[in-house]
Amino acid sequence: MVRHIILLLFLALFWSGSFMAIKIGVGSIPPLSLTAGRVLLAAVVLAGIACLQGVRMPAEAKFWGFCFLIGILGNGLPFTLMNWGEEKVDSSQAAILMAVMPLATIVLAHFFSVSDRITPAKASGVFFGFSGVIILVEPEAMKGLGGDFCRQLAIFGSAMCYALTVVIIRNMPPFPLMARSAGVLIASALVMVPVALVVDASWTIKPSAEGLLAMVYLGIFPTALSTVILFYLVKQRGANFVAYANYLIPAFAVLWGAIFLDESLSGQAGLATAVILSGMVVTQIRRFS
Repeated sequence: MVRHIILLLFLALFWSGSFMAIKIGVGSIPPLSLTAGRVLLAAVVLAGIACLQGVRMPAEAKFWGFCFLIGILGNGLPFTLMNWGEEKVDSSQAAILMAVMPLATIVLAHFFSVSDRITPAKASGVFFGFSGVIILVEPEAMKGLGGDFCRQLAIFGSAMCYALTVVIIRNMPPFPLMARSAGVLIASALVMVPVALVVDASWTIKPSAEGLLAMVYLGIFPTALSTVILFYLVKQRGANFVAYANYLIPAFAVLWGAIFLDESLSGQAGLATAVILSGMVVTQIRRFS
């Protein structure tokens, strides 16, 4: 149990740092190309580790079907939505929007896991969490679609992708951990690299040194290492346990954004964070009572 909590904290730490790295990366690298570079680097790292460990990639169609589904829904699509959103949205706001992922996971787990039904406490947590999101985006939403609201909506969409992904991972056949982790990233790279080459003409991009460093960080920590931790924890503890990491992300990311990116700590963002985190507390009351 202690090991799982420590791994969950590392997962939250890696993922929270990704918002700041994305903000830096999209300054000189288009969203699609940043995603492609990130997953390609992560795929090379994990494929290399799997090879050194003597892990053989399964040839079953079912295995690769899951890999491509998770690779697109859990990596390619949400990474690109997040990158595009953070071109205009502060990294701290992006992290707060991502905090709805555990709440969405609770709802999805109710329908896809017989042993994990929604309780009154969990329902209250869902209410608090989505209330926090409304507090954060409502001023832009009142102006109608367009501007930052569309960017915020893209980030919200990436959170929904992650929620679906952890439920799908829970139902993935029990292939070796490194094979699953590397397979998903290989599949993601096979899809995203050609798309980025066609759409962005990636060979013409001249990224800054900071942008390249951000992409390297994204590829190694929030993608490669986090994928291994994610698969391990979902298998050992289930989707809802892993989803709790996202409740920790806003506190980390708001702090990182203020320290390294000189982003403001607005009262609205603070209130939204407080309301969303209240949802976590409510959902866990019975667990710790």
